[in-house]
Amino acid sequence: MSSPNDEIATTAKGLLERLDLQLEKFDIRQKLWQGYGYVCGVEGSSDLGTSQSLILKYVWPPPSRDAESEGHIRKVISYSVEQHFYTTLAPLLPREIAIAQCYASINAEGKVALLLEDLRTRFPVAGEKKATLNNAQVHAAINWLARFHSFWLQNLAQASKYRLRLPPLEDSQSQEALGDHREGGVWLNGGYTYLSTRRSEFESLSQDDSSEWSRALCAPVHNSGTSIAEQVARVLSPATVTSRSGLDQYQCLIHGDVKSENLFTTKSGEAVAFFDFQYVGLGCGLSDLAKLFTCSVPEASLHECNGADGLPNALTMGQGEKALLSSYRKTFEEASGKHYPWDLFVMHWQVALIDWIRFQASWGFWGNTEWLEARARSILADREWLNWLSCACEP
Repeated sequence: MSSPNDEIATTAKGLLERLDLQLEKFDIRQKLWQGYGYVCGVEGSSDLGTSQSLILKYVWPPPSRDAESEGHIRKVISYSVEQHFYTTLAPLLPREIAIAQCYASINAEGKVALLLEDLRTRFPVAGEKKATLNNAQVHAAINWLARFHSFWLQNLAQASKYRLRLPPLEDSQSQEALGDHREGGVWLNGGYTYLSTRRSEFESLSQDDSSEWSRALCAPVHNSGTSIAEQVARVLSPATVTSRSGLDQYQCLIHGDVKSENLFTTKSGEAVAFFDFQYVGLGCGLSDLAKLFTCSVPEASLHECNGADGLPNALTMGQGEKALLSSYRKTFEEASGKHYPWDLFVMHWQVALIDWIRFQASWGFWGNTEWLEARARSILADREWLNWLSCACEP
């Protein structure tokens, strides 16, 4: 059996040949999540003696993985989604929405490999952990997301031409049952946290009497028979979105895994480029912001600090949070030419926050946990929002 290094070298050589380059060397920069492959720095040279530094993302799933498990199927599909995005959809983006150029790729016989531009040439600062995001970087990330979402709001038909990928278990079963061999596209539901693909975690949360979020999110709402979490999921799901929620007018492609670790910035921090598009798919752009705000934005940028007492148990929208949301909304409206009424925008934002805390409560909290929990308590006590959610779920 070939070693990973041999497989990487062979793949890199084959992809570089398409660019009339020869492999000089490569180095493994990091392993992919749960050992599913590698990210490598690759150096290629031409017959003229010039060299080029590139990135190779090489997917090589561990042989010991359970081929039937939802998690394994999700990861395998996600890399095909990313390859499709980089090769088919990303070239449509305008230059101001910066991402890595894909020079060559493979997606065959269980192997996925992408030969990508090294973003560090244009964006030399890695986002890494949330503490490293300064004010300029936060605003640049929000600006990038607003432009990305607005572009795909206007061009969603381009993404929908291909077979949209269903939740992992459904996707593998339906493809086999229907014999659907069309090229797979992006996810029908962008991200990896939506309820229909996190049922086991949701069931565990619903039975966890020690968690305040078990009753708040999982218990059936009076006279509806469904929980808040299920109502929120119905509103957000592209498969069930209706005009009652207004989200049908703002559906776009979302990145699906927005965090500081998935971006590079310029030295000034005034421009960013995102990468890792494994979970790109249809959805509400504010879902991307919910994760960004919780995991990568300094908490002090979201609310006003009132001394040593810390956050209140329930927290309404603070001036910092409002300013960041307003910045996103302004850029989104300018780039898309579509008005997004503030009151409706806030309803959608609160839906995204509640959906995000449902995932964190069932998976494990990280990031600005106190802020997220305090905001969620305030939202769940807001009668106006609860009534809106109930109406939005009506058929």
